[in-house]
Amino acid sequence: MTGKRKGLDLPPGTSLEHYRIESTLSAGGFGIVYLAHDLKKDKQIVIKEYMPNKLAQRMPDGGVMPRGEQQAEHHNEGMRLFLQEAAALIKLKHPNIVRVLNFFRANDTAYMVMEYRPGKNLQRYIGKRSGNLSETFLRTVFPPLLEGLRLVHETGFLHLDIKPGNIHICPGGVPLLLDFGAVHPRSASRKRQVTQVVTPGFSPIEQYDLSGYVGPWTDIYAIGATMRACIEGTTPLSARERLEQDKLRPAAKRHKRRYSPELLGALDWAMELDPLLRPQSVDEFMEPLLQVNDLGDDIFSRLVGSLPWRR
Repeated sequence: MTGKRKGLDLPPGTSLEHYRIESTLSAGGFGIVYLAHDLKKDKQIVIKEYMPNKLAQRMPDGGVMPRGEQQAEHHNEGMRLFLQEAAALIKLKHPNIVRVLNFFRANDTAYMVMEYRPGKNLQRYIGKRSGNLSETFLRTVFPPLLEGLRLVHETGFLHLDIKPGNIHICPGGVPLLLDFGAVHPRSASRKRQVTQVVTPGFSPIEQYDLSGYVGPWTDIYAIGATMRACIEGTTPLSARERLEQDKLRPAAKRHKRRYSPELLGALDWAMELDPLLRPQSVDEFMEPLLQVNDLGDDIFSRLVGSLPWRR
């Protein structure tokens, strides 16, 4: 997939270390993601550039610098955290987490090199099908994705930006958790974050406030909301709107004719507004999610027994 140029991204052909930029994949508040070529290993890779568009500007020579003195402190702190997080993520090796291969400084900013995996973005997959993704699809994709998320949590981090746009579906339905730009150490205060990350519909209520108590339950809400988007094809009602007046009808009632009560019950549990009422860990959430249901389809039963995360 290619994104539109916004004037801040590096042009195709730009050299960074032994990598060459081929195209822009996406651009967000934290940075820009490029498809690139590793000239040493002769293979495609993905590069994420630290480029907070509200704090920094692109110079004619390709360099990045703060927009002013007021932004400099936040910009520099953000780059420090970007490199700190890259150093932690490079140690994460899991088949359902995008693998960080390298990180380095250049152009007065920082870069993270990740593996390139062919496939489709879940957000686009949902859009093309207007949701309506099958229970077999949901049960194929989300358990291994949760196994990857468990490793993130066990390493002491939270993702804090799980949504369909940050999930990649590789051939065979293998999911890959992407974009760790908002990843945050569980032990640290979020008041150190340069940019508050909130994605309406997928971020739970505690994420709207920097003093909100985030934890594994925060990522689990986002997983539940992503599952709901797979079913309905639209972004769920935001947690803030739900707090004022919760008009989000439970999935267990709305979709009971098409999906099992076990799956829908797990989804609704994950999307509880009160963090204390949600599953507190990936393991707690996985238990009902993996319950075998009476769908008259034994494909899932065979799948559960064969996947590596069940061994």
